[in-house]
Amino acid sequence: MERQLIAEEVRALRDKRGLTQDELARRIGFSQSTVKNIETGYRVPTREQATLLDEALDTAGSLGRLEARIRAAPIAPGFRPFVAAEAEARTLKTFEHTLVPGLLQTEDYARTLVEGYPGLTRDEVAARVTAKMGRQVVLDTEEPPWLWAVIDEQVLHREVGGPEVMAAQLLKLAEFARRPRITIQVLSAARAHAGLVGAFVIAELARQPTVAYLESVLGGQTVQDPAMVETMAVVFDTIRTDAFSGGESLDLIEEGTRQWKQRIAS
Repeated sequence: MERQLIAEEVRALRDKRGLTQDELARRIGFSQSTVKNIETGYRVPTREQATLLDEALDTAGSLGRLEARIRAAPIAPGFRPFVAAEAEARTLKTFEHTLVPGLLQTEDYARTLVEGYPGLTRDEVAARVTAKMGRQVVLDTEEPPWLWAVIDEQVLHREVGGPEVMAAQLLKLAEFARRPRITIQVLSAARAHAGLVGAFVIAELARQPTVAYLESVLGGQTVQDPAMVETMAVVFDTIRTDAFSGGESLDLIEEGTRQWKQRIAS
């Protein structure tokens, strides 16, 4: 797997040159924890970081080529530019009106969705699911991003993969909601809101401009235009203010979990 390969390469090259993680971090202008996360495979270096690592470790561009292969993995072309931003974001704001957000999906839930795409072989399905699950490591790093997710209430009741899959998914969603850097809010399905036209994600980065991604049936679109991103941020804040509180939302998620478990038992 390229993610592990690039981690092993960075670690081996750093050791060969007698550098500590902190010394390498200073050479590339990033934190020691960033280097550690790359070397453990928790985080794939961004294009900028791969270039800086190539220069610092004198690799003739091998890390940059590996990074490009990882980013070009089985991920929709329109989403690929957003992957690096997602991995380096300090804050992620996501709205979903139909499905559980990708970073919060269980493997079975994700597989059911991927299998719904027409024309995919078994190997292609497996590759897409692996790629989606691989993105979730960003939430398990030492310094995970702040994640603010707003989901339409219908997401809790739309059956994806059967009652067993849904019960496990909502249980996992509740677990995520209890993490200190994750807030999940549920938006009442009984009212119209600005997010009904489509799902989106906003990635706020420390060193680069904010980037957004718009979902669509054709694979979506990464948006970098400042005016468009700003408008999306306003829409997100508008939606968020109409949602239930974090505590109320957790109650709704747990109630949804109980309902799916009852369906399994019946």
